[in-house]
Amino acid sequence: MDIFAAATLLFLVMDPLGNVPLFLSVLKEVPEERRSWVLRRELLIAYGVLLLFLLMGPYVLNFLQLSKEAISIGGGIVLFLIALKMIFPTEHGLLGPGHKGEPLVVPLAIPMIAGPSSLAIVMLMREQSNGDLFSMWLAVTLAWGVSAPILLASKRLLRLLGERGLTAIERLMGMVLIIMSVQMLLEGVAQYLRTSF
Repeated sequence: MDIFAAATLLFLVMDPLGNVPLFLSVLKEVPEERRSWVLRRELLIAYGVLLLFLLMGPYVLNFLQLSKEAISIGGGIVLFLIALKMIFPTEHGLLGPGHKGEPLVVPLAIPMIAGPSSLAIVMLMREQSNGDLFSMWLAVTLAWGVSAPILLASKRLLRLLGERGLTAIERLMGMVLIIMSVQMLLEGVAQYLRTSF
C-alpha cells in the first residue's frame, strides 16, 4: 500500500465531511470562545491515538496471533459496514442520542476521528508496510492533516454546502469505500487460498 492510497483510505474512513454536523451538534454545548480550543485539543488527542496504534499495531497482532489474511478480510468487512452506514446513515450516527457538556476524548477524538475502524486500518497499514514505518506515519499524518482543517472549518462548511451537500459528498465517499473494502476482502481471500492450498 503506497502513501497516497493509505492516506486516502484512512481519510475516507475518518469521514471528516460526514462528521461535520455531528461535531457541531456536540460542540453546541461548549461556549463559543472555547470551541476552537476544544476542537484543536480533540484533534491532537485523536492524532496521538492513531500514532500509538501505528507503533503498537504489530505487537498487538502478534500477541493475538492474527494472520495478514485475517486482518485483510476483517478490515474489508469493517470497511464495508462503515461504507453502508455512510450511504444509509442513522439519525444519531456513532454517538447515540443526547451527549451533553464539554467533550473530552469521547466522543470527538474517539470514536469520531480515531474510531475502531480508523485504528483497525492503521494497524492493517502497518502490517502491510513491510517495515516502512516512515511511509505509514506520513500516510496517517496526511490523512489527519487533511481531516483537521475540514473539521476546524465545520461551521463554514455547513453554511457553504448545507446538510444536503455534505450528505451527498458523504454518500459518494461511502460508494468509493465500498469498492475499496471489496478489494481488501478479495486480496485477503486470495492470500489465504495461496498460502493454504
